[in-house]
Amino acid sequence: MSNPETSLNEQQQIRIEKLEQLRELGVNPYPYDFEVTHTSKEILANEADFIKDEPDTAPRVSVAGRVMTRRIMGKASFFTLQDSSDIIQIYIRRDDVGVEEYNKVFKKLVDIGDFVGIKGFVFKTRTGETTIHAEEFTFLGKTVRPLPTPKEVENEQGETVTYDAFSDKELRYRQRYVDLVVNPEVREAFIKRTRMVQAMRNFMNERGYLEVETPVLQPVYGGAAAKPFVTHHNALDMDLYLRIANELYLKRLIVGGFDGVYEFSKDFRNEGLSRFHNPEFTQVELYVAYKDYNWMMNFMEEMIEHVTKKLHGSTKVTVGEYEIDFKSPWPRIPMYEAIEKETGHDLYGKDEDQIRAIAKELHIEIEEGMGKGKLIDEIFGEYVESKLIQPTFITDYPVEMSPLAKKHRSKEGLVERFEAICNGKEIANAFSELNDPVDQRQRFEEQARLRSEGDEEAMTLDEDFLKAIEYGMPPTAGIGIGIDRLAMIMTNSESIRDVLFFPLMRPE
Repeated sequence: MSNPETSLNEQQQIRIEKLEQLRELGVNPYPYDFEVTHTSKEILANEADFIKDEPDTAPRVSVAGRVMTRRIMGKASFFTLQDSSDIIQIYIRRDDVGVEEYNKVFKKLVDIGDFVGIKGFVFKTRTGETTIHAEEFTFLGKTVRPLPTPKEVENEQGETVTYDAFSDKELRYRQRYVDLVVNPEVREAFIKRTRMVQAMRNFMNERGYLEVETPVLQPVYGGAAAKPFVTHHNALDMDLYLRIANELYLKRLIVGGFDGVYEFSKDFRNEGLSRFHNPEFTQVELYVAYKDYNWMMNFMEEMIEHVTKKLHGSTKVTVGEYEIDFKSPWPRIPMYEAIEKETGHDLYGKDEDQIRAIAKELHIEIEEGMGKGKLIDEIFGEYVESKLIQPTFITDYPVEMSPLAKKHRSKEGLVERFEAICNGKEIANAFSELNDPVDQRQRFEEQARLRSEGDEEAMTLDEDFLKAIEYGMPPTAGIGIGIDRLAMIMTNSESIRDVLFFPLMRPE
């Protein structure tokens, strides 16, 4: 039985030999540029503009891309060329491009995956396929590692069987550059993700909010309950942290006088991997002065409805077996009410010991160091979150869960906070922001107590942030929206890795 790696090495060696033969023929296998006038998609979508009765009157096109299939037929051949937009068929003839270009270069030295440039005119074959008739052929880039192109073979039962498809999920994530070539349909998810971000950015810009940048390296991490990544700055001889959130810096800008600021940020949390978690992720955070969490709920559902229409032409998105409708208004359910509905237990007003006993009764796995807020969060996650498929606002969280949110104006022990849940997962978190520096210090001190008792995700005390709000911060509404999770929904993707070009993977 042959060794696949040995076979691959043999194929690579053959291609390297072809590389040298190209050079011997005076062909530069890696030229510097090539003028492209049209994409495959443009030609295929507007073929009537290109196809004329007489070739002499037809407009000329210049395209470039990878050779993906070849049919050699003596003095003339067909091949398919794949560029960034689509795949188009090319007809190439010895008498048009020259004997040496055709016989020595195209027929003998071009392999699947090589980059070529074609200039010519567009016509339709007898079978009706839109095709470019090549008048000029230019070699643009030699591949020395063969692409894992699938092969279709008919078995004894007359069934079509595909071999060597690049379908292994882990390999596709590791070698996204290959995945994008041989499975070009995956590009659509990433194009849609970019359009989603652009739509959100435009929505906020049109309302006068300022896009800003804040530090990724922070001397004190904060703004969320998470473990950080630690690094070291040699010149200052000090440890720094990759940010887990940009909240505290954006609120400093509200203190500084901006009425509305937002940032699309890369954040980093030293946590496990799952189909909903990647240690490096993207979120957008927005802070608007003189607003509260009720206003922010209205703003979010309006923005996401707008984005959905931009991407899908309606407010509805198919995600797995569900049709999710982002049309506003979305349901608003207080957290304790949602938990009571699913468990039969009203947690409002109960102390930590009582809630711990209820958690045990509900078979929640309890770890040492879990405080009241963490216990409630575990109960909610186990019994409620996965059942919320349509977009829903869960509101009015316990104060213990929300050290940066303002106390509820009418409900003791709660804060003005909401999470937007959709398809069984949180996609956004928002507050009426805490702007009382005395209350904020007490909340930080309570977090310090939890850390001392073993909660590694409890927040750290940030003296500079406290100093900032001591100078005065107006009433403010803030929100963080998970771009990766929202992109999963908008692209009907099962895993966060499907919407990240290069997800974190364990080394091979």
